[in-house]
Amino acid sequence: MITTYSQAVDYLYRNLPMFQRIGAAALRKDLTNTLRICEAAGNPQEKFKTVHVAGTNGKGSTAHMLASVLQSAGYRTGLYTSPHLKSFTERIRIDGKEIEEQFVTDFVNETVSLIEILKPSFFEITVTMAFSYFAARNVDVAVIEVGLGGRLDSTNVIHPELSVITNIGMDHTDLLGDTMEKIAREKAGIIKAGVPAVVSERQREVSYVFEEAAEAKHTSVFFASDTFSICPGQKGMIIMKGSAVYLDEVVPDLKGNYQRQNIIGVVQAIEQLRLRGFRITDDNIRNGLQHVVDLTGLKGRWQKLRDRPATYCDTAHNPEGISYLVRQIRSQTYTNLHMVLGMTKGKDIDKMLVLLPADAMYYFCEAKLPRAVEAEMLAAKARVFGLRGVVIHDVNEAMHQALNEAAEHDFVFIGGSTFVVAEIEDL
Repeated sequence: MITTYSQAVDYLYRNLPMFQRIGAAALRKDLTNTLRICEAAGNPQEKFKTVHVAGTNGKGSTAHMLASVLQSAGYRTGLYTSPHLKSFTERIRIDGKEIEEQFVTDFVNETVSLIEILKPSFFEITVTMAFSYFAARNVDVAVIEVGLGGRLDSTNVIHPELSVITNIGMDHTDLLGDTMEKIAREKAGIIKAGVPAVVSERQREVSYVFEEAAEAKHTSVFFASDTFSICPGQKGMIIMKGSAVYLDEVVPDLKGNYQRQNIIGVVQAIEQLRLRGFRITDDNIRNGLQHVVDLTGLKGRWQKLRDRPATYCDTAHNPEGISYLVRQIRSQTYTNLHMVLGMTKGKDIDKMLVLLPADAMYYFCEAKLPRAVEAEMLAAKARVFGLRGVVIHDVNEAMHQALNEAAEHDFVFIGGSTFVVAEIEDL
């Protein structure tokens, strides 16, 4: 009998294969386990409305923004995301509040016998826990973020009100395919019969994949970038619908310039939800976009840690994400640049390193997990691309070294991996 939350979480970590720690060995090739666990729990995923969010980059931000808007509209809103940064309970929230530790403990106790029989993955269990929690707490709607891919992801047992897909990039190519088309087809696997789909960006290489998937499922796909755009205003951003102003002077809570593509995807998604009976006003949209962090607890997306020297972190961890990130850094004003950098195995490290600025001082580190790239190896690979610096294994020691060496008008960045950001003290 598990009696405490810490025992429950320790049991899950010790006994269930977890992708974040061991990689592909933790993945299942079908939805059988998830369906069996959900059935044993009374199919909780059928007891509330859902919005399903997939994509290579931006799906976490998009999921949080959608949840924030729905909360602003007065809906009791569940939110399931992964991975967590600090605490397991971050993965499962209602109206921004994390799941109660007692519910986690009780769920593990109720499920332990089935776990022993099925030997499921960590993700399969946590997805079902989220569904059970949302059903037990009577949410009106839950925003469900895909873990990896889409077609075979454990979250893909829901029948949502809307499917949302952010941009497509070359990530997890060993698992999802080695071309943009193959990856897009995996993401398009969340498109369901009769359920409209929103794609935030029309990417020439893959837009036909989503159109074909929608046609096969007898539904419609809407590319947000066909209809919505963003231009600067005097105090914030102006969201345009065609040539008309849709919302003016919006000051979004998520500050990265790369969020603009996510924001138009969110707005397009809200338009579709309105058509499906959701009562969401323009003021709800504005409030939701402007208070994402307060309403949902999102962390690690172009997050400011201090002012002098300006210090930011970001969870970008693939070539497309790093490309956006570098443009964001270059848009800042500073004297010298300091980069605290760590990465994980299974990523195209060379394609990320070649994008990083050669005029920065690097502090190569590694997160405390088996999939982390050893700091010495990362430093050696970086030297090939003209990136120079020092090896300091511990993330926080590397960050403190960077802060000690940075002058008042310098810029310090910490990232390269979600798990590097997760280890930042007091995040």
